[in-house]
Amino acid sequence: MKKTSLNIALFLIFAFSLYSPLSGQVVKTGIEVLKEENFETLAGKRVGLITNPSGVDFDLKSSADLFYESDRFELVALFGPEHGVRGNLHAGESGSNSIDPQTGVTLYSLYGATRKPTPKMLEGIDILVYDIQDIGCRSYTFISTMGLAMEACAQAGIEFVVLDRPNPLGGVKVEGPLPQDGFLSFVGQYKIPYIYGLSCGELALYINGTLPPQERCNLKVVKMEGWNRSMSYRETGLEWIPPSPHIPTPESALFYPASGILGELGFISIGIGYTLPFQLFGAEWIESQKLAEKLNSYNLEGVYFRAVEYKPFYGFGSGKVLEGVQPHIVDFSKVALTELQFRVLEALNELYPRREPFGNLSAQKRAMFDKVTGSSSARELLSKGREEGGSFDIFFDFWRKDIENFKEISHPYLLYPHSNLF
Repeated sequence: MKKTSLNIALFLIFAFSLYSPLSGQVVKTGIEVLKEENFETLAGKRVGLITNPSGVDFDLKSSADLFYESDRFELVALFGPEHGVRGNLHAGESGSNSIDPQTGVTLYSLYGATRKPTPKMLEGIDILVYDIQDIGCRSYTFISTMGLAMEACAQAGIEFVVLDRPNPLGGVKVEGPLPQDGFLSFVGQYKIPYIYGLSCGELALYINGTLPPQERCNLKVVKMEGWNRSMSYRETGLEWIPPSPHIPTPESALFYPASGILGELGFISIGIGYTLPFQLFGAEWIESQKLAEKLNSYNLEGVYFRAVEYKPFYGFGSGKVLEGVQPHIVDFSKVALTELQFRVLEALNELYPRREPFGNLSAQKRAMFDKVTGSSSARELLSKGREEGGSFDIFFDFWRKDIENFKEISHPYLLYPHSNLF
């Protein structure tokens, strides 16, 4: 009888573990590996931490709180990227230096007037740690924060540690040209493609390794365990914590590079302000069925466009019924994510040639579009395609020109396997 009861109890424990919402992890992130090592890398050190709400362990506990509670080292400062350590700032809103209410630790903002840690901020710090979920896209500002912090640590002689996390776009897909000289900015700080196919740890190694030796920081990457380059984020078994307000799901991260560049023009809605941010293209003047048919006639690999109508709650087209399309990814391995928005632009030009996306741009919007694409060339080639009858072939040749070379030069910095690479 006792044996039967024990077996039932063990079965119930096992069954509960299967259905527990936090039991399906396949991948161990850098913070989990660091915990398993009893924080040996940080032992006895005075530590600074760059993080935001996406920096959590398996139990969804913030890295900031974990670090504060550890008796192996002293957390002396927190550093917040865009949106802040606790995620309470809107896009573009500058943070301010303050005291973190949960830990009482000094909190520095790295978004706004100061984007690179100053020598004053780094005083009393032996090691600076980075733990943020990235989305694998060049214009997403967290990687610029990481790179500038590495630069500051190199100058101050402070060790820099990246706690690695999965790239939700995987580690295979690479799209877009490298930024040109004169167009590097906080939304394109480094000469990498728009989709760069690296984890943040691999990207840190690439940035550091391509600098002159005297400019490199003392860098350590705490690797993940169990991540494969071909994995979708859902396959990792990890919970998704929005790294910023308009990336509520892993799917939002997939569509950010598919529409975000076009969104800089303020020409049409890309779903911001509705329940599908970055997953829609719409305007009052679009006829949804015609646009869907035109786009599907291109026979683009890995995607199907569905006609939609929607009414944004805020932002572009707020309170108005917009017509447009929703792209559905049917084969992620084949779809060219960044090219979807330019195919939409191409179709709109064919259907509505009098609608000019670039002619009435303010100097500010034009400059931002060029920074995000990494040059004025993309805008100029798109404009030329419109003027010459709608063919965007020259633009796509330009957009694809650096892909293979980047794959080759970044290969030495890869930390994780994929059957086509190893």
